[in-house]
Amino acid sequence: MPRTGIVTSNIYLAHRAEGHPESPARLIAVQGHLQRTGLWGELRVITPRAADIEELRMVHTEEYIFRLQRLCHEGVAFLDFDTYVCRESFDVARAAVGGVFVAVDQVMLREVTNAFCLVRPPGHHASASEPMGFCLLNNVALGARYAQQHHELKKILIVDFDVHHGNGTQSIFLEDDSVFYFSIHRSPFYPGTGGEVETGRGRGAGFTRNCPVARSADRGTVVSLFVKALDEIASGFTPDFVFISAGFDAHEGDPIAGMGLTTGDFGEMTAAVVELAGRACDGRIVSVLEGGYDLNSLGPCVEQHLRALMKA
Repeated sequence: MPRTGIVTSNIYLAHRAEGHPESPARLIAVQGHLQRTGLWGELRVITPRAADIEELRMVHTEEYIFRLQRLCHEGVAFLDFDTYVCRESFDVARAAVGGVFVAVDQVMLREVTNAFCLVRPPGHHASASEPMGFCLLNNVALGARYAQQHHELKKILIVDFDVHHGNGTQSIFLEDDSVFYFSIHRSPFYPGTGGEVETGRGRGAGFTRNCPVARSADRGTVVSLFVKALDEIASGFTPDFVFISAGFDAHEGDPIAGMGLTTGDFGEMTAAVVELAGRACDGRIVSVLEGGYDLNSLGPCVEQHLRALMKA
């Protein structure tokens, strides 16, 4: 039986806006690459479900949920300068969240050791009450709460290697000592958060770690900083489950961002997370697609990510 699962569905193609870089072509490119390489056949394909409204309330405010639903049904094109919706977007976003929930269930049932959620729209910029940066619902934050509330897991680690700081995820767990949020990201850069001094607040003080790096940073330095930070986190925090916000827009070819990383670097960073999870929580990992907009490199990056997960 395959040890790594992949969540996917054609429903994720229905969220679209003409000419926008966060497009259905991203998922089509990844799936096509995995099929051409033969890796697709080595994965357990997992069918998502739609998260219900009550489940979305684990993270998002009721006012925001119903506002987003209304705006989507009205067909409003843009919620801010770069975050769009169409009539299908609310249902697609619910299916992205539900896909993460099903992945968590499959890992907890030991049907798979870990899973990658090939879903969209992305989520890590979405706060409890606002969309942002292509993101409507915070997939990973909701997955963390689902793991805690439905599987009685106490401590969650979220590892975010998207080139952009996951300001939404950080804000949701800023005062929470049960969820450790770690991000390595380009700085200074959008969204302007994620400084080293941002380490949590109140009960959550010390449970946020940011590793901002300059665009000019050597790729070896970036990977080394990532691995070192993970080791230091693991010395004081033993998670029951690990989530990855897997953005591949730090790749050297990305048209929006880029930070000089190669496809192999994503495999190396993933391997470090796999090693940590193997020691701490029997390898339980759910990874969720965030950014990555170069259609030529996205598939190979995801391939390296998956190959590292499959070695768990």
